[in-house]
Amino acid sequence: MDFQHRAGGKTGSGGVASASESNRDRRERLRQLALETIDINKDPYFMKNHLGSYECKLCLTLHNNEGSYLAHTQGKKHQTNLARRAAKEAKEAPAQPAPAKVKVEVKKFVKIGRPGYKVTKQRDPETGQQSLLFQIDYPEIAEGIGPRHRFMSAYEQRIEPPDRRWQYLLLAAEPY
Repeated sequence: MDFQHRAGGKTGSGGVASASESNRDRRERLRQLALETIDINKDPYFMKNHLGSYECKLCLTLHNNEGSYLAHTQGKKHQTNLARRAAKEAKEAPAQPAPAKVKVEVKKFVKIGRPGYKVTKQRDPETGQQSLLFQIDYPEIAEGIGPRHRFMSAYEQRIEPPDRRWQYLLLAAEPY
């Protein structure tokens, strides 16, 4: 009789795993994965008793191994008890007043138009380097206020389609 094409029939193949062996391997893989992601020693409800088995102090359940306990913590009974305990503690805890939000008032001022400006191209006589001179006239600027500036990339602005070759110079001073 030829056993070559039967399941587990090839020499050295070890055969097909039975259902119980597959379940045992699956449980072991899940236990290893759970131990990597969850630190069981920090769980306040986990306790190892004097007989070597494990107890859940929240649900009063016994477990033969850590994998069984970890599976229990993901189950309905444990999750329900956790929710019940959280609700009880929230009810008993005195209500803390919410911290008051700091309210920042937005400055309101009337804009009076655009300032006068003049842009001049220059060249340094020694190095030959090119530059731009911006002369901006703020005749009605408030006393003690200096103009502010910032450079903006073409991707920040929303007026024109973005072009990476360009940057924008923004200048501002109240009330302009």
